[in-house]
Amino acid sequence: MDIYASLLHGFQVALSPQNLLFCLIGVTLGTLIGVLPGIGPTTGVAILIPVTFGLNATTAVITMAGVYYGAMYGGSTTSILINVPGESASVMTTLDGYQMAKQGRAGVALGMAAISSFIAGTFAIVMLSLIAPPLANFALAFGPPEYFALTFMGLTMVTSLSGESLLKGIMSGVFGLIIACVGVDAISGAERFTLGNIYLLDGFGFIGVAVGLFAVAEVFVNLEKAEEQVFVKTELKLKSLFPNRQDWKDSLLPIGRSSLLGFFVGVLPGAGATIASFMAYALEKKLSRHPEKFGTGAIEGVAAPEGANNAAAGGAMVPLLTLGIPGSGTTAVLLGAFLIHGLKPGPLLFQSSPDFVWGVIASMYIGNVLLLILNLPLVGLWASLLRVPYTILMPLIVTISAVGVFATDNNIFDMWVMFGFGVIGYLMRKLEFPAAPAVLGLVLGPLVERSLRQSLTISHGDLSIFVTRPISAVLIAFAFLSLLAPVVRAVWQTSRERRGEAHS
Repeated sequence: MDIYASLLHGFQVALSPQNLLFCLIGVTLGTLIGVLPGIGPTTGVAILIPVTFGLNATTAVITMAGVYYGAMYGGSTTSILINVPGESASVMTTLDGYQMAKQGRAGVALGMAAISSFIAGTFAIVMLSLIAPPLANFALAFGPPEYFALTFMGLTMVTSLSGESLLKGIMSGVFGLIIACVGVDAISGAERFTLGNIYLLDGFGFIGVAVGLFAVAEVFVNLEKAEEQVFVKTELKLKSLFPNRQDWKDSLLPIGRSSLLGFFVGVLPGAGATIASFMAYALEKKLSRHPEKFGTGAIEGVAAPEGANNAAAGGAMVPLLTLGIPGSGTTAVLLGAFLIHGLKPGPLLFQSSPDFVWGVIASMYIGNVLLLILNLPLVGLWASLLRVPYTILMPLIVTISAVGVFATDNNIFDMWVMFGFGVIGYLMRKLEFPAAPAVLGLVLGPLVERSLRQSLTISHGDLSIFVTRPISAVLIAFAFLSLLAPVVRAVWQTSRERRGEAHS
């Protein structure tokens, strides 16, 4: 009952005119930041810190938290409409969202993205309210071996992102791992594969690589067939923007599973929304009766990653508020904002500053409702972008992409990376190599390597550390099951075909 009383008090704090206004400002700015490729929630929150100096701590953090989860909503817009990921957690949405847009279903894809985001975000906040302390204690049990097992299991998801050719998918994933090796070794500090280029000391920027492989490559492909390409006219009547009964039937279970998965992945410090969206998409493809639909415009391929990344944003607040440990890059910036405003996140925060903690949690409920109200009416406006002719839209996509990539670090080199990987992405499309496994390898490569080397340092080189610890042993078992799943499926399909031939 204390939780409900505290939450009710939190709503009294969050519904004050000042906090409500700044919550609206935060989620609106967050949506715009999510729409613009390359900026992302981390940069958006960092920019806002100096602006909030004149506000009290509760109002300041309500505003910055609104930017955080608001950007998760907005990131799907350009992913669906023009194949440009608004931020890293929206990469998976491009795979089916853009295909739906090309089929004239952009409004439905945007509507489902907003609805899935709302459901998953609200679920995450309910979980944050109810079970934050126990979950934080569970997260403390994750050491380097458990993180290695989790990220290794994530890498095995490449089998679900491979498309028709498993070999090409694995080759693409290995290419991503090779890219991830460029830069300074996190353990020894030695330079690797930088070729003396100071701009490569931090490795290839994720945004530059992702935007190049997806957006710029798409532009190059369309330039080949500009004369025959015609944009689909999208119906903008409000009724046509909402998912139909079949869409709901296909999406409800994926939204539920991705909400749960995204929240728990978000709770683990360092995992983040990007990994959650990859895992949710791969899980749905594995569980689907028709996995071949994914990548061709399956609405589950929009609902699952969008649900997962929004749930992960709520989950990342658990270790931040209860332990003072940032669960993602954005919550690391939020941690700095807490300290600047005189707050010390950790177990005592709930006792020392209940108005602040429960006010922020209650504001997230309100912010999710505001985002749904803001986003659904805007679906028609966003979908109208599909009426713009390619001759205008293609240069606009390249310009927006270049500005977004440059704005990430104010570095011209990142733009060259974007165009270079645009050419690579174009060649991959021509040779039918999937790009998603390469991005997965780039994201997970550094995490796998760091946790593996830390684990082996702890165990003095003894590999048994991964199977003697219960959590890591279970996760590695799931990883091997994930690797075996395509083989089992292939054997089962072959045996079924043989039985069918024998009966005929």
